[in-house]
Amino acid sequence: MTVQDVIHHLEELAPLAYAEDFDNVGLLVGNKNTEVSGILVTLDTLESVIDEAITNKCNLVVSFHPIIFSGLKKLTGKTYVERVVMKALKHDIAIFAIHTALDNAFNGVNDMICERLGLINTKILIPQNETIKKLTTYVPISEVEELREALFTAGAGSIGNYENCSFNIEGYGTYKGNDESSPTKGQKGEFEKEKETQISITFPKHVQSQVLETLFKVHSYEEVAYEVTTLENKNQHIGMGMIGELPNALNIKLFLKDVKHKMKTPCIRHSELCKTNIKKVAVLGGSGSFAISAAKAAGADAFITADLKYHDFFQAENSIVLIDVGHYESEQYTKNLIASYLTKKITNFAIILSTSDTNPVKYL
Repeated sequence: MTVQDVIHHLEELAPLAYAEDFDNVGLLVGNKNTEVSGILVTLDTLESVIDEAITNKCNLVVSFHPIIFSGLKKLTGKTYVERVVMKALKHDIAIFAIHTALDNAFNGVNDMICERLGLINTKILIPQNETIKKLTTYVPISEVEELREALFTAGAGSIGNYENCSFNIEGYGTYKGNDESSPTKGQKGEFEKEKETQISITFPKHVQSQVLETLFKVHSYEEVAYEVTTLENKNQHIGMGMIGELPNALNIKLFLKDVKHKMKTPCIRHSELCKTNIKKVAVLGGSGSFAISAAKAAGADAFITADLKYHDFFQAENSIVLIDVGHYESEQYTKNLIASYLTKKITNFAIILSTSDTNPVKYL
């Protein structure tokens, strides 16, 4: 098994195409063709984690946060980032980061928080834009069923909670090949009129390459006419944060105690307790102040996130309870999610969960 094989499994869970533009995800250190001897899963890649990988004979570290976030101009060991990269290179250890790709995944970071809190009827809080594409092409009627089924198999035809979606219009296509052409129907130099079907079919953007590869492989024409456009539809299965409900409404003070216990945090910062009971809850692992307005618009009684600043709490405006559980605390179960997923995908290979405490924030 190579590093690329592991990356393939991880992209099935959280395609890198949906990571935020500011992020630095993917293979950060190492060669994708390297044979894997062991996998260590961590939230952050620090020197202690690389030491742990060396001890456990793991040459691939799968990290939630990227150790390299902005460009490195020097490798002198002056900063902790440089030291981590240098040690990883010295010991031939690859580092892969998944970060906001997993933040935006339906079964990712925020789904894990919802599971810990026992939320039901969950859905994406802020669906991602411009992630649904549409392919339009033209095919001889005799080939339409074969092509359509092949495109479905390649991952096309899904939108929201529906699969095998397409729109089909019958008409006539005309063409005349020049001396260099090799038409599969008709003769070059002659005007041809072929009864065709126009197929319009949606697909998630991360499968575009395989959808087009299938189109060119199955379509019989020498020159395939097609176009790919971006739809305005929100993607119900990709996006930041989630919102769900408690099975039964809970008194706000009991709810805060429950959150503190389940998120294993020694300290909760919160806004004015303007709600007596909590039923509808929004969550967003990591820094989530940007989602306060979305949580309020969705009718959440409480919003659980991290890194809220002083002035962020004013945005509660007595309509929602803002809860800051801490950055590390909000994402701490992410490494368990990744390790559990890889263990199911790679059944004959030991996946090791890092025991290093990488939380840089300490409490008295």
